[in-house]
Amino acid sequence: MAQANIASSWRANHRKTVIFALIFIIIAVAGLAYVKWVPYYHKADIARTTHSIGASILGDNTANASWKSAWDYAIVYFKSVWQAALLGILLGSLLQVLIPTNWLVRVLGKTSFGSTAIGGLASLPGMMCTCCAAPVAVGMRKKKASVGATLAFWLGNPALNPATLVFMMFVLSWKFTLIRFVAGLVIVFGVSYLANRFAPKLDTVEMDKMMEEAEQKEAGSFLKRWMRSMGMMVLYIVPAYVLSVLLLGAARTWLFPQMGDQAATGIIAICLFAIAGMLFVIPTAAEIPIIQTFMAFGLGGGPAAALLITLPTISLPSLLMVGKSFPKRVLFFVAAAVVLVGILSGIVGMFFL
Repeated sequence: MAQANIASSWRANHRKTVIFALIFIIIAVAGLAYVKWVPYYHKADIARTTHSIGASILGDNTANASWKSAWDYAIVYFKSVWQAALLGILLGSLLQVLIPTNWLVRVLGKTSFGSTAIGGLASLPGMMCTCCAAPVAVGMRKKKASVGATLAFWLGNPALNPATLVFMMFVLSWKFTLIRFVAGLVIVFGVSYLANRFAPKLDTVEMDKMMEEAEQKEAGSFLKRWMRSMGMMVLYIVPAYVLSVLLLGAARTWLFPQMGDQAATGIIAICLFAIAGMLFVIPTAAEIPIIQTFMAFGLGGGPAAALLITLPTISLPSLLMVGKSFPKRVLFFVAAAVVLVGILSGIVGMFFL
């Protein structure tokens, strides 16, 4: 009788777990279809016919650093990303209450290249910018996903965004698309995997203990756990996000200064734009009109290629958003590695573009 009760309880819990996972998948598919997939399908057609996806979000980039400049940029930026940002927070919070920890640990909890590869591949349907994907990355880390797998998912959203690659092909050229694709592979699967080396290693006993603690936290009312998860995410993520966007909006003239023809094509410009791109924050695919506009005013292929890699991949706001979820040395490594890949891409761009 006792064994029968245990088996019955296990089946009930398993059924509940599967239903919760299906709910998460349905919400994710519906949200991504509304926010990303359908709009990007129409945008791809516009890119094909007009060879443009709109004006640069930086505008004329001649405004002086001021609170008005910061506010103006923040308004334009948040109008572009608010739906995806809300979806990211929703999915990041639901991930913590609908997906069992032991499921994620089995698939994404290892420091192996396999877990990293799965995380990177799972990012492809998301097509989010680095900030909108950050809440999901935070949720993954709370569910004990490894550093490498979480980074691959987080960086893969912007770096290997299939829609952006299509836009790029139509608006810029196949050469830009190839550089972005190769650099994206290096960052998502190479840098993310190497980042595991900068995280504390856990043995089997420690992993089992973490899973037990996580499962204890999963007990209780779904609504109460979700509200707590959502509240903590909003409290720790949103203020840093908004403030850093405002600061970067005010500083955009300094980050992307106007240069003479000779200065705008050399190695110094490549390094400066690689660093500026790593710090600055943009919506999904906004790097394409930014580069298109800069090149129309004389920016060389090298600096443009550097910007192509670092501008979408990470930003200061997104680093702050995930700051409590990763060891600081992991984030410093990722930031430095993205800049380095951007510089190398810029050097390639000097001769290839």
